Amino acid sequence: MLRFDITSILVRIVAVVLAMSVHEMAHALVSYWMGDPTAKLEGRLSLNPFRHIDWLGVLCLMFFGFGWAKPVPIDSRYYKDQKTGIIWTSFAGPLANFILAFLVLVIYMLLVKFAPGFLLGTTIGDFVASCLIGTSSISIAFGIFNLIPIPPLDGSKILFSFLPDDQYYRFIQGSQIFYFIFIAVLFSGILDVPLYMLRNSIFEVLWNVASAIVPL
Repeated sequence: MLRFDITSILVRIVAVVLAMSVHEMAHALVSYWMGDPTAKLEGRLSLNPFRHIDWLGVLCLMFFGFGWAKPVPIDSRYYKDQKTGIIWTSFAGPLANFILAFLVLVIYMLLVKFAPGFLLGTTIGDFVASCLIGTSSISIAFGIFNLIPIPPLDGSKILFSFLPDDQYYRFIQGSQIFYFIFIAVLFSGILDVPLYMLRNSIFEVLWNVASAIVPL
């Protein structure tokens, strides 16, 4: 159940903007590492959220649980192996989300351990704690969502790249059909419960690993 008080909205804005910015920057960075300068030339090799944010996508992620950012432009012709390049570039975004989720949990635990009076005893500290936990949760959700193997999500690019060339190009050419499937699946709500359970499971795993690193 979403809360709509000012503090919770600000927390969700911070979390969503961080999750999306890290996700898109990771796509741009890995594509650049693979030899493609396109994203860098268009200013997308940046953590500046205004380079990446699609505000309608932000609002949808905040209030409906799904959303999107501006797609990072890539040109796979620069890659030594196009399919391998697409796999790594596509996987980079969700992976960055999981790494971000883990890092903010570690920061949260460091603050609880070494500055409990600030984190748990002040208004600003409470806001920071909410932002850290919220960013972890939303970043995990954003990473999982993008791994769904339906175009235009990253998971479809990863999956299709493992297909033989003839099937790969057939799927790519017919990808518009999948957009309708994507919309139907999205609004049907059939994935809500499994995605929620998977997000909670991953959050618990990351929490336990972070707790082992920073014992409270």
